[in-house]
Amino acid sequence: MPRSLLAVALLSAAVIAPPARAEVPLGTVAGSDVAFEGMFQVDGNWFDNDLADLDGRADGRDRATGIRRFELVLKGSGPGGFGWVVGYDVENESYLDNNISWRFGGDGAPSHTLLLGQAKQPSGLEELSSSRNNDFIAKAAATNTFAPGRRLGASWAYDASDYGTTVAWFGRELTSDGAHGAGYAARGWWAPLRTDGQVLHLGMSHVDRDTPGDSLRLRARPNADLSAVRLVDSGTLPDADRVATTGLEAMWITGPVKLQGEYFLARADRIGTGGYDAGGGYASAMWNPGGTSWGYRGGLPRTTVGEGGLWQLGLRYDQLDLDDGGVHGGRMDAWTVGVNWYWRSNAKLMLNYVDVASRRTDAASGLRIHDDPSIVEARVQLHW
Repeated sequence: MPRSLLAVALLSAAVIAPPARAEVPLGTVAGSDVAFEGMFQVDGNWFDNDLADLDGRADGRDRATGIRRFELVLKGSGPGGFGWVVGYDVENESYLDNNISWRFGGDGAPSHTLLLGQAKQPSGLEELSSSRNNDFIAKAAATNTFAPGRRLGASWAYDASDYGTTVAWFGRELTSDGAHGAGYAARGWWAPLRTDGQVLHLGMSHVDRDTPGDSLRLRARPNADLSAVRLVDSGTLPDADRVATTGLEAMWITGPVKLQGEYFLARADRIGTGGYDAGGGYASAMWNPGGTSWGYRGGLPRTTVGEGGLWQLGLRYDQLDLDDGGVHGGRMDAWTVGVNWYWRSNAKLMLNYVDVASRRTDAASGLRIHDDPSIVEARVQLHW
């Protein structure tokens, strides 16, 4: 079946699905309760360019539209604490979570989870949160630059409800042209205050990984996933042996308000020369005008959508600094204002305005170049 027809069929099923259901149960096979999930996102970016042509076409249209994600997931739960998941993004031709896991403990006691396969590595509060509940259309530049995302490996997670930790070893990403470089990651989190409608979350992570071919390149789009241009770019550093990234995270939930922030600091060991340091982070505020709060489980916020849907208003500031010594990767600061509307439990509309300020030293002239575009972004999302 052509991809477009498959999309229409699946989206139609999502729209007419019962509003309280976020997945499609398929029955029980060999003691495992099997379910089907999916997510379909269509984005539009309208660029107010400054210097670079962000749509990359030089045709004067200054816009880009397209499918951002088309994820299909089959998962099973049981027997006992065993679970499995197989996921694929049809649009990006990339593998999602593909793993088996075993959870034991719980029932009032701390739980342990052993996982083997591909999964998101324990780094980044925003990165680890579900993409279907992103506060903004594009993740912060620092998250996209420093969080390793999904990798193939093994992990152990400990969850005592108010605190927990995850330790992982990983190799390459499962997709053939995905990220490479073996390493390890660890994340610890603590909620010293956790009551109904109020949560104070603190966390820290560390990732240490090899660089494929002893080379490293850090770069970022201007908080627009459909942009063809990166305004900050370290260039390829051919003598980088390993890179270590430490992340700090904090979140405060009080009723319908959520304040969240993270900062990452990465250091690359370079062969025969000094190290290279890069860093960045963000701070955001979200408000649910209807009074709905967030849940909290496993060191992550959980968006709650009732029968009447959910409105959200958000503001974020983020910055990324790739300048260090003789490496002129540039610096980027961005403000994002956004509004989200969840219709039932299966549909979401998002609208963002992004204002970007970037500075980068031109290698040929030595001049400091300022490129300050703005972008209007929209997303239609269906998930089931």
